[in-house]
Amino acid sequence: MLPTPTAPGLNLAAATGGDFARRGGQLRVSLTPRCQLGCWFCHNEGEIPPRITHHDRAIQPRRRAFNASDFLTAINAMTSAGIRRVFFTGGEPLLSPLARPILQGLPEHQMSDYTTTLITNGLTLTKDLDWLAATALDRIKVSLHYFSDASIAAIAEGKSGDIAKIKAGIEAAIDVIPLVELNLLLQEQNAHEVMDIISYARELGTGLQIIELVDTDHNQDLGGAKVPSADISSHLRSISTAEKVVTSGTGQGRRVFTVSGQRGEMTIEVIDASLGRHHVGQCTTCPKRSQCIEGFWALRLDSAGALSPCLLRPDLRLDVTPYTQDQAALLAAVSAHLDAFTEGTLS
Repeated sequence: MLPTPTAPGLNLAAATGGDFARRGGQLRVSLTPRCQLGCWFCHNEGEIPPRITHHDRAIQPRRRAFNASDFLTAINAMTSAGIRRVFFTGGEPLLSPLARPILQGLPEHQMSDYTTTLITNGLTLTKDLDWLAATALDRIKVSLHYFSDASIAAIAEGKSGDIAKIKAGIEAAIDVIPLVELNLLLQEQNAHEVMDIISYARELGTGLQIIELVDTDHNQDLGGAKVPSADISSHLRSISTAEKVVTSGTGQGRRVFTVSGQRGEMTIEVIDASLGRHHVGQCTTCPKRSQCIEGFWALRLDSAGALSPCLLRPDLRLDVTPYTQDQAALLAAVSAHLDAFTEGTLS
């Protein structure tokens, strides 16, 4: 039996000290580390990247310890305590057998309270869209790092993909999901298609987020050169009606452009490392600070039952499997862990 949402009026934040709204972060729920693709740049948010497992089946991610009820207990607890953004990630989340019961188990909610977003590569979106449309998902974000089958193969180390199927899923989702957005990681393998993807987003009227490549232990020296975002921003500036620079909140600074699309005005964001990142006490002496992609914190809850306040530091994980039956105890443990991370006292 799946857990019911936290009862209205139950102030878990006050009961546990877990005031997540004040902290301003997000919850990334990784339903599975598996993915059909093996993109060369993938760091899999601290888990073994799919490309490594594809090359050597002896190297496997950690075993799943959470079931759908465990995930929903944690999600309901943390949204009740002030989490404002919940992202369902992977690997590819729609490959998980837990995806359907978890997403169907999400309670109805107002986007002013919190938002729920599925991040997918889009390869199974046409197959899964019927049941996804009946869930309380607020947004689907498709990772569109390519605009041809050849580019999929170049980015995913020869893995086959079907760009026509991905585009069909995106276009069908627009009619049944409240918000559909795209994200694009800049790299030399897709530099020739960036303008096509921008035009496609404008044609559909979807939002688009463009991200600069960040080096990690898993993707350094693999042959994918960085493509700076300056030229892209210059182009967007020439077609935009407004530009805003955002350097507050969680993660790297970004440039937000308002441009015209086929369905009216839309937003294109460019994550720009030159605008700086946001750091806390734990980051002061962190050996991975130069590679940091989130800065302050993005809590990541994975299928092995671990929660981490930093995507690049798996040694800072907290095992939350003992707390799946007690929302207040879970929040107290998570809040204490996050306080220590903020203060720089985790070891």
